[in-house]
Order: sequence, then C-alpha cells, then structure tokens
Amino acid sequence: MVQQTLEVVKATELKEKPDPATLKFGRQFSDHMFMMDYSAVDGWHQPRVVPYQPLELDPSAMVFHYGQSVFEGLKAYRSADGNILLFRPEENFRRLNESCDRLCIPQVNEEAMLEYLKELVKLDKDWVPSEVGTSLYIRPFIISTEPTLDVSPARAYTLMIILSPVGSFYKGGIDPVGIFVEDEYTRSAPGGTGYAKTAGNYSGAYKAQERASTHGKAQVLWLDGVEKKYIEEVGSMNVFFKINGEIHTPALSGSILDGITRKSVIELLESNGMNVRQRQISMDELIAANEAGSLQEVFGTGTAAVISPVGRLEYKGQDYVINGSEMGETARWLHETLVGIQTGEQEDPFGWTIVLET
Repeated sequence: MVQQTLEVVKATELKEKPDPATLKFGRQFSDHMFMMDYSAVDGWHQPRVVPYQPLELDPSAMVFHYGQSVFEGLKAYRSADGNILLFRPEENFRRLNESCDRLCIPQVNEEAMLEYLKELVKLDKDWVPSEVGTSLYIRPFIISTEPTLDVSPARAYTLMIILSPVGSFYKGGIDPVGIFVEDEYTRSAPGGTGYAKTAGNYSGAYKAQERASTHGKAQVLWLDGVEKKYIEEVGSMNVFFKINGEIHTPALSGSILDGITRKSVIELLESNGMNVRQRQISMDELIAANEAGSLQEVFGTGTAAVISPVGRLEYKGQDYVINGSEMGETARWLHETLVGIQTGEQEDPFGWTIVLET
C-alpha cells in the first residue's frame, strides 16, 4: 500500500475537555478517530479522519466470533514548551505488522501509517494534557469485519486509531507493587500467539488476574507454559531483575511480547555501561538469589507505567520481599531518564522522539 490522500472530516461539535486531575485510563476519548478499510480487491484503502463515533457492524462480523484482531498502544506527550512529542511510534507500527502476520491479517504501510497518525494527533492536539505525568494514549487496532461464520482468515478488515487522555500512573508517588506468580494458568506457549498483541491474549489472562487480586497483589507474573518453571512476563509488562549488579531479563522466546519500553530500557542500560543478559530465568534461581541477598531489584517495563518497581513476589503461598519493598536506584534512574526523554525534559541522544509540527 502506497500512502494515499487522507480525507479529513472535522467534527461540528467538540467535546468538553476532561479535568486532568480526574483522568482515568481509557475512559474518555478525543473528538476524532482514524479509519481505513481493507478488501481483497482494493487492499488497504480510504484512509480518513472522522468524528469519533460508534461503529455499525454485521452481527456475523468475524471479529465477534473468532477474535481476529490486533492492537498497539503508544503515547503523545506535551513538553514544557508546548510541543507534542511521540515516543518511537515507528516501533509500534513495526510490531503491529508482526502481530498482523501471526493473525493472518494483511500488513500495513508503516511509513504511511505514521503520517496518518501525525495528522490525527495534530487535529486533536488540544487533547494532549500538559500536567505532570499525563499524556495522550494512542490505540491503533485492526478488526476483521467480513460477515461470515467461515472459520478462515477474513477478507475484510477495518483499521482504526482512537485517542484517550490519561492521567499519571502514579498518583501518590512510585510505590513498589506486589506480584502473584501464576503456576496454574498459562498465558502462552511455544508456537502460540504470546508475542503478538492480540485481544485473546489479554482476556485469557483475566482468571489469573482475579487470583492475584484475591491475594492482594497488583499483577500476575507468568511462567512458561511447558514446565511452569521459567519466568516470562508480568501482566502487561516485561520484567527485569538486578542480580549482583547485573541486569537480567527473560529472552524473547516467541511467547513474550517484544516490548518497546523493554527495548528502550536495554538500550539505555547498555549505553550507560551496564551489562544486560537476556536469558532463561527460573523462579528457583530467583528465590535463591533473594535469599542470598543478591537479588537487588525487580521492575516491570511498559507503556502505561514506563517503569514499575516490584516490592513483593508471592510464589506457592510464600511472600518474598524485594529490596525492603523499596524502589531501587536502577529503576529510579530508568524512570527519570525515560520520562525525561519522552516529555522533552532531557536530551534525546537516541533520536527516539518525534516532535510534531502543529
């Protein structure tokens, strides 16, 4: 698909902007949305920005029955001088195409999609909040829309991008969270869809999240689907461990999401002279390191929280306290540095941010 002319239909009535102090994740949406359709005859076509609105779909649209859908998540930030910054959006469209390939969805033109996204954010620029910790969450997604119950890849799709202002992930400061290690349910297995951002991966995790909540824990730490022994990822985050001054993280194995924040953290650490080992890590090894006093930090990485320190791990009925349940120096430095780059408060030596000309 080459880049096509973008049609823009502006909303005749604009919504009232929400109070930044009361923003909750994914509850309020901007005035406009992006849409583009796919057919077997025309390919991806008719890119357009239209007023935010409900969809009209046939009850037999395949997405309702077989879940053939993919999505992404990224953010736009307002810098102190009023500019709008996007953080590594090209990585999101690269990963979107990887998910499309796994779900048998036609891939998109990444360069064209980036330009369409820029125009959408420019149009709704007033929805990018300026308060500390706030941002505009961006959700691109593709659904299969062909009206049939045939069990095969659809021949019609719609791609959309919606925008939602979100508040600070940490309302009262960064407090380390408790994590429940799931050893009964499985999120993914080799050969599965674990590395793709597809809807079923997340709804399939609800039962384990319920278990974590009943144990007073905020997130689930998933183990491998074969031996229930090796660490994979935490809920909506990748996970890192600092052991004897060295950083360790589970290697991408096909059942772990290739996180963009994960990638950025690895590049930041290595540029600062720290060694990062991507490898297989077992719970037994982690517990032994904690009991020996060599497990210094545990933290998650993801778009929502950026860096989320972990203070407690519950495994097989026993709680293990990490670093006195305090945020470690590495996690703190990573959070300050990444957020600083994302918001333009710190220099971006990597060329990760894109400044929108508004």
